[in-house]
Amino acid sequence: MTKLSVLILAKNEQHHIKDCINSVTFADEILVIDDFSTDNTKIMSEQLGARVIQRAMNGDWGGQQTFAIQQASYEWILFLDADERISPALGVEIIEAIHKNKPLAYLIQRENKFHFNHATHGVLRPDWVCRLMPAKESYVEGYVHPTIITPYPTQKMTHLMYHYTYDNWNQYFNKLNNYTYLAAEKYRKEGKHCSFFTDIILRPMWAFVKVYFLNLGFLDGKMGFVLSANHYFYTMTKYVKLYYLYKSNGKL
Repeated sequence: MTKLSVLILAKNEQHHIKDCINSVTFADEILVIDDFSTDNTKIMSEQLGARVIQRAMNGDWGGQQTFAIQQASYEWILFLDADERISPALGVEIIEAIHKNKPLAYLIQRENKFHFNHATHGVLRPDWVCRLMPAKESYVEGYVHPTIITPYPTQKMTHLMYHYTYDNWNQYFNKLNNYTYLAAEKYRKEGKHCSFFTDIILRPMWAFVKVYFLNLGFLDGKMGFVLSANHYFYTMTKYVKLYYLYKSNGKL
């Protein structure tokens, strides 16, 4: 019978890790790749029965996830972030899928939840993520928003997983600052062109219009406007950082 390894990347996730691990108790192995947390993430994970390997990520999500695949004990893998939860119905569906053992990669619909606020459109609209697949020949590329590379055709699952995006506004803006820096570094390494007018003035405007109007963020009222405006600033900030990375190196 085929078995499943759940792979969780974590750093300082003591407020999330318990609920995350408890949502996948059906797995044959829970493997936490810990980026040298300074809180109780490692201890709590081990107490909950997870196997923990500590490894520095250095901003390379793709490299860390590929490392996790290489450490998995079993032939099927399920990627899960510490702030995500597998619903009971989805857990049953996952078990059924791995027992069938078809060479498929499964897309799971993720419902985003923002603690203490309600928003289901715009930047927090549900999305589809590839998370369940055979480990063989699968790997991950990319620093920010990495891409899972797998040779298997995809199929959508029926039930939901839940993503608890941010606990508070401080965490939200800390992540925005970190992610924009990593995105700028990624673009610089790729040699991505940066135009002040196109990327710093026009592109953020389009980012706002897309999530607020086309993705119906306005239906979420005040919160929809705030999140859409923040998406404007996220887009502008990563290109500002890229622009001045080039400028500081005399490339602009």
